[in-house]
Amino acid sequence: MLMRARQLIKPSLLLLVCAFLVFAVPASAGPPAPPAIGMLCHVSANGVVNAVTVNLEAATGYISTPDGNSLFMWTYIPAGGAFQFPGPVLCFDQGDTVTVNLLNPAVTGVPEAVSIVFPGQTGVAATGSAGLFTAEATASGGTASYTFTAGEPGTYLYESGTATHKQLEMGLYGVLVVRPAGAPGQAYADPDTAFDTTREYLMVLHEIDPELHYAVEDGRPYDWNTRHDRYWTINGRSFPDTIAPNNAPWLPGQPYGALVQVNVSAATSALIRYANAGTENHPFHPHGNHLRVIARDGRLLSGPAGEDTSMEAFTKTIGSGQTYDLLFKFTNVESWTSGGNPVPVNIPGLENLVFKDDLTFYSGSPYLGEKGDFGAGTTELNECGEFYYPWHSHALNEFQNFDEGFGGLATLLRVDDPTACTP
Repeated sequence: MLMRARQLIKPSLLLLVCAFLVFAVPASAGPPAPPAIGMLCHVSANGVVNAVTVNLEAATGYISTPDGNSLFMWTYIPAGGAFQFPGPVLCFDQGDTVTVNLLNPAVTGVPEAVSIVFPGQTGVAATGSAGLFTAEATASGGTASYTFTAGEPGTYLYESGTATHKQLEMGLYGVLVVRPAGAPGQAYADPDTAFDTTREYLMVLHEIDPELHYAVEDGRPYDWNTRHDRYWTINGRSFPDTIAPNNAPWLPGQPYGALVQVNVSAATSALIRYANAGTENHPFHPHGNHLRVIARDGRLLSGPAGEDTSMEAFTKTIGSGQTYDLLFKFTNVESWTSGGNPVPVNIPGLENLVFKDDLTFYSGSPYLGEKGDFGAGTTELNECGEFYYPWHSHALNEFQNFDEGFGGLATLLRVDDPTACTP
């Protein structure tokens, strides 16, 4: 018994020592770790209009899918960085002078000319090899450069302007965010677009036909007319990988998660950014509460005299190439808290509930912030008695991974009672 006690105590002491060391490190020792949930900016706006230079490379690599497959992709990466899909999120202030330099390396790059276009940005000056729509970086070491002034605040795509039917399918895209200068807590200059800066989420949608990717990988002819999508992604992942944290070590080339986490009845809204980098329209359907659409394609929804024309929406079809900005709150209108529910609901006993492979997101209690007891052998995924709601495509063929459901274009909303516990 003494030996068992020692074995238990030693890890506890080790954890305490590690915790002390972590909290004892001065703030100047390095930047804070990136958040596990929420949008990550590779280049971050700082609230001051200035000149910003971004160096990107075209790259090839692989992503994994939840059914155990791997897919060959093309993408943009930070110069000298590791493979990632999709390209890094670029965040600027309105008025920034932005220069994006693109290199297509000889060995690790894409074996054909590539480029970048910036829909929604005007006055882009481009240098490089002449292409159909813009300057291109040729294969085997070619370069191109693009300079523009960050325009209206909002959410935008950046993507290849070369052989777009092929290169967008292969993954050459990313998201560009423009923030109103001097107002980091607002999506737009209008104060009514204020949001909780710790609750900013990105959902960039895309679809993949693996046969086309195998053809590119093997050097076989690419016939887009044969396209048959089998995978659908949010931020480069398919459900359930979408709910894994940012920079999950088992998804090294897919750094961006898509889980949305809010507190019940929070005073300030979360900001949700939708972007469709694919060629199909996707009807996206969030459960839980309506979202308020405040902007489309980087333009605030307002009338000619500044009238508020934002709208509440449940399902929103996001067209190919479109972006939307939405504000979201989870209002506890039915009192689903430990204080009781005014509408009696009979929850079946645990013995009458069916769990998927002995796994459940059900807390064991119908009330937010409370947990119940489960039988031996059941893995319960709630940390704090939180609620989970699915956010998914309403085109049900997109709610799968190569004919296996559920998966694909889906993620979860997590609603916490902040008084319950600290996850």
